[in-house]
Amino acid sequence: MKTSKKNPLDWLRDAHAMEEQAERMLTATAGRIEHYPLLRERLLAHAEETRHQRDDVRRCIERLGGDTSLVKDVTGKVVAAAQGLSGMFVTDEVVKAVLSAYAFEHMEIASYRILIAAAQLCGDTETVQTCQAILLEEEAMAGWLAEQMPSITTQYLQRSDQPGVTAKH
Repeated sequence: MKTSKKNPLDWLRDAHAMEEQAERMLTATAGRIEHYPLLRERLLAHAEETRHQRDDVRRCIERLGGDTSLVKDVTGKVVAAAQGLSGMFVTDEVVKAVLSAYAFEHMEIASYRILIAAAQLCGDTETVQTCQAILLEEEAMAGWLAEQMPSITTQYLQRSDQPGVTAKH
């Protein structure tokens, strides 16, 4: 298989694993956040979008004659679990969670831009359309997180200044 055809398939496998990791991270984080309901609801909504994205990417892989990578998928899940556990040991979990989610969204955005360019070169219009739709959702989530950072940071700091109030999550 030519590199120009093999690389996009490998990158789609990476994207599938990335979405597996994202879904676990979003769900785990949302499950621990108690005092930030808007953030929790948005994380859960994006976890649902992420499940659809993962399925859409899997369909692209299968349409191209490939299958998902068990190793990449498992690795992504293990990394997500470790990230979830690490949040339990910091006092400012909610702030770190927003920071991490924002950075992860930008990695996803970059990945889908690369996949779009590769699929265009290969003439794979279905993958282009799928990745463009996913890209819009990732950009929307990154934008929402950027807008919410000041508010979440302020809420966290205000809660942490109140005696007997939990601000962490």
